[in-house]
Amino acid sequence: MKRLLWLQWIVVSGLSAQHSFTPIDVQDGGRLFRANCTICHGAQGDGVPGIDLLHGKFRRAKSDDDIGAIIRTGIPGTAMPPNNFTDFAALTIVAYLRSAAAATATTTSGGDPVRGKAIYEGKGNCASCHRIRGVGARLGPDLSDIGNLRLAGELERSVVDPDAEVLAQNRHFHAVTKDGATIDGIILNEDKYSVQLLDSNSRLISLKRANLRESAFVEKSPMPSYRDKLTHQ
Repeated sequence: MKRLLWLQWIVVSGLSAQHSFTPIDVQDGGRLFRANCTICHGAQGDGVPGIDLLHGKFRRAKSDDDIGAIIRTGIPGTAMPPNNFTDFAALTIVAYLRSAAAATATTTSGGDPVRGKAIYEGKGNCASCHRIRGVGARLGPDLSDIGNLRLAGELERSVVDPDAEVLAQNRHFHAVTKDGATIDGIILNEDKYSVQLLDSNSRLISLKRANLRESAFVEKSPMPSYRDKLTHQ
């Protein structure tokens, strides 16, 4: 995590002398990018022909301020729509793209998919919570297409620092019934009167809110950190 934040400072500090971004700003830019941009550009930034956001390949922009302006106002006559972002928010997306490019370049070098699969299935014990193409558990996010949705640097951060960013759809739910039973799991559906979740034993549980003494989303990730269990490579 420290190495990734260091990369963010190095890259973002070169964005422009008039702009100043903290690692938190860069993370916020990443959230905005994933929520608003990946549907067309993809997580790698190369989903639109002729454009590669992580390698400085743009059709119209020559500077980071130009990119920020395009993010805010869009491009008339094209599929690029305007977005209701402030100048600063748009530039945090640019800062994220710059830092993600540097992090991905160093993270992916020397990667070995075969060894990664062995660690995933063995030492990492990842399938006890996750599944890939129908194989594994359902306690954590399905990882079948995770490489198309998240950058390598972001995935590494999730492995070594799971609490750094927990997406809303991946938060666990904690409930205590009026008779003292404790239930934790992933919410599948909820309304004003009830909650349906998948508990830690992969059982489908339906709870009436009127029968709960307390209930809340868990802010921290249930995933353990592998910082001291796995090497960077």
